[in-house]
Amino acid sequence: MTKGIALQRTAFYKFHSDRGAKFVDFAGWEMPISFGSVIDEHNQVRTKGGLFDVSHMGRLKLTGRHVRRLLERILTRYITDMADKSCRYALVCNEQGGVLDDVILYKFPSHYMLVVNASNRQKILEHLNTVAKDESLIVKIDDQTESTAMVALQGPRVMEKIGEFSREVPTLKRYSFCEKNLLILKMTISRTGYTGEDGVEVIMGSMMAEKAIKLLVKESPNPEENVMSSVGLAARDTLRLEAAMPLYGHELSETIDPLTAGLDFAVTLNKEELDRGEKFIGQDALKAIKAAGLKQKRVGIKFEGKRTPRQDMTVVSDGSKVGYVTSGCLSPTLGYPIAMAYVDVAVSEIGTKLSVDLGNGKTIDGEVVALPFYKKP
Repeated sequence: MTKGIALQRTAFYKFHSDRGAKFVDFAGWEMPISFGSVIDEHNQVRTKGGLFDVSHMGRLKLTGRHVRRLLERILTRYITDMADKSCRYALVCNEQGGVLDDVILYKFPSHYMLVVNASNRQKILEHLNTVAKDESLIVKIDDQTESTAMVALQGPRVMEKIGEFSREVPTLKRYSFCEKNLLILKMTISRTGYTGEDGVEVIMGSMMAEKAIKLLVKESPNPEENVMSSVGLAARDTLRLEAAMPLYGHELSETIDPLTAGLDFAVTLNKEELDRGEKFIGQDALKAIKAAGLKQKRVGIKFEGKRTPRQDMTVVSDGSKVGYVTSGCLSPTLGYPIAMAYVDVAVSEIGTKLSVDLGNGKTIDGEVVALPFYKKP
């Protein structure tokens, strides 16, 4: 926290505080890191369901004559063929092919909404405005982050719970959304998430958000009966790591390209050849990277014992440095330490034995495994 600058609070701050949240500074927001046991919260999501406050993420509404062209220019993925009320994961790159952010684009009948990472919100706003200005594109960008709120409801029993007030939401396909009215509150509900479980993410106006979430969750006095308990950012991190989902600042950065990150599915390298497509910023660099062949790859490594590798620790093979750890934890679901890492292509095959240098002359032995570490049953 910068001295003298107050942290922003989401519309659910009191809701969290009443439930015993421990708060931390996350990208300038006072966010719940946990509500007690991180392992219990993690297991709650894997077995029942969890409620995550993700209101700190940026929500940018885009309209205007050239909005589609702007999005084709800045996003790595072709979006002109998107159907109304669908979502699409994509990346925003710099000219060198490094990742400025990973985002989800929502296509409404009248506009688009871009959901961006909290730490990159200002950077992406500036990037959008700069590209629009430099290329004389008529686009209006409305930052709705503070006027709206956003929660994620994730877990195997979430759809059963949501089915109590909506027949439509449980029928949504992955990466599609609907708009619902609850009392006087309009909500956008998408079948998306960041845990490896089924579930939805809900965007709503901030003024009525706390009242709406209490109606959605309908807590029981008996904790055992609660399908969706509050879950903090710590468990969100262990859940996404088990599901091998990249996190900006760990697996993604301005010096890591999406091909090395294994996100080829979100990159359309021939966009300008498609109907009304536009070459995206960084496309030429990514073509060159692909043509030259990848030097490193994102892999999963599992370890014996309980010692956990951490970000930036060195990965070693036969005494030589071959890469570095981006994320690691003791997996609550699997019961052993896991990590994602970037390693040289020559040692990236499943089954390859690798070690991680813990410092002080200590190492832990691991083995490259298939990603994701966890798949829901």
